[in-house]
Amino acid sequence: MYTNLPGQLTLGIQACGLNFADIMALQGIYDRSPPLPYTPGMEGAGVVVAVGEGVKDRKVGDRVMLIRSGMWQEEVTVPLAQTFLMPESLTFEEAAALLVNYITAYMVLFDFGNLRPGHSVLVPMAAGGVGTAAWQLCRTVKNVTVFGTASASKHEIPKENGVTHPINYHTTDKKISPQGVDIVMDPLGGSDTAKGYNLLRPMGKLIPYGMANLLTGPKRNLMAQARTWWNQRSATALQLLPAHRAVCGFHLGHLDDEVELVWGVVTHLLALYNQGHIKPHLDSVWPFEKGVDAMRQMQEKKNVGQVLLVPGPEKEN
Repeated sequence: MYTNLPGQLTLGIQACGLNFADIMALQGIYDRSPPLPYTPGMEGAGVVVAVGEGVKDRKVGDRVMLIRSGMWQEEVTVPLAQTFLMPESLTFEEAAALLVNYITAYMVLFDFGNLRPGHSVLVPMAAGGVGTAAWQLCRTVKNVTVFGTASASKHEIPKENGVTHPINYHTTDKKISPQGVDIVMDPLGGSDTAKGYNLLRPMGKLIPYGMANLLTGPKRNLMAQARTWWNQRSATALQLLPAHRAVCGFHLGHLDDEVELVWGVVTHLLALYNQGHIKPHLDSVWPFEKGVDAMRQMQEKKNVGQVLLVPGPEKEN
């Protein structure tokens, strides 16, 4: 018997996304982590199993996806406004890989970056969840040049899908071009932020949206964290004025109150999916009980695309 409050839904979860922010939260270095104990997970997809009073836009049996903390469980009760109806052709695994990655990439590229035909973009971690979303979105704009960093073993998929210049971040000093680039996406932080800033051409934009360099292994490394913060680039207005550059910060977790803004972005993304322009790239699917192995897949940077968790038996990876 479900006792939902007015305006709420209960969902049977079918798939959940695993993101760097989840691993950072478990290591205690994510600023949005709730007090312990808590359930990780920031996005997922499932089936409506019960609706509360006043809910008219959803019914039992609807397939929905959502962004919400505490997703790594078999059932969740959530406000209606946090859910989005899934297209019929979208699988639960694809839906669980869509929201965080593609909303982040879309808002960084278009809302902040003002991506236009002829622009050039640097996409670090181009084989990760946001990275694959970014180069797919770049393909929707004509004549965009994409530079993507990843280990050499991961170059094939990005190159086949529009990354004009795959870069091996282990060996290359990221000398992109004498002209620089228009947009630098920065999920790394630390010294990489300064490197990205120096790659900008006039009127270029650096958009930090993460601090992946804080993660150096399965356990928190205080020295590595201190080094990352120490090397983090700061730019004053007086420095930006003569350089004709911009630095913009993006954090999806801090848009909780911007429901209409996020809904508008998701509407655009679903239209692009229905038109065949974007499709989440799945790396692997793990059962909840093998969550540690799934996290190790990301920590060791073995994934190409999104790592997922599901309640139930293990699926072939």
